[in-house]
Amino acid sequence: MSEVKGWKVVKMEIPEECNIILGQSHFIKTVEDLFEALVTSSPSLQFGIAFCEASEPCLIRHDGNSPDLVEAAIRNAQSLSAGHAFVVLIRNGYPINVLDRIKGVQEVCGIFAATANPLEVLIFETGQGRGIAGVVDGFSSRGVEEETHVAARKRLLRSIIGYKR
Repeated sequence: MSEVKGWKVVKMEIPEECNIILGQSHFIKTVEDLFEALVTSSPSLQFGIAFCEASEPCLIRHDGNSPDLVEAAIRNAQSLSAGHAFVVLIRNGYPINVLDRIKGVQEVCGIFAATANPLEVLIFETGQGRGIAGVVDGFSSRGVEEETHVAARKRLLRSIIGYKR
């Protein structure tokens, strides 16, 4: 039985005007399938993908349609170095626009986070390798919304980004 050798908090690099999606998959074709899911979601979506392969040769697989986002995704994956984790960085779109497509990729096991907030990932290491224990997405709650906050939230959703009528 492996014992936990150590814990580490890894801060994800999220380029300006981007969102990050962190998930786990189980198969070498993940990069190709995520690419297809994303490239067909919107003609204006820019993205980079990196996938930590957990079987030999244990490489970081990568793809995307935006070289700067591919490089940032690779750097994030290198920092994680956690079995079968994948990082997707998107620009000109939001996770809400692509999450169903990503979750529909048959080898995707789950999503840890989808956010533009600062993201920290809790990594543990055993004699076998590294894994993701959880994430810290954004900041701690500071209170309960009041009527002015409700009005601002509704204005954002209806008038500014157009997600509600």
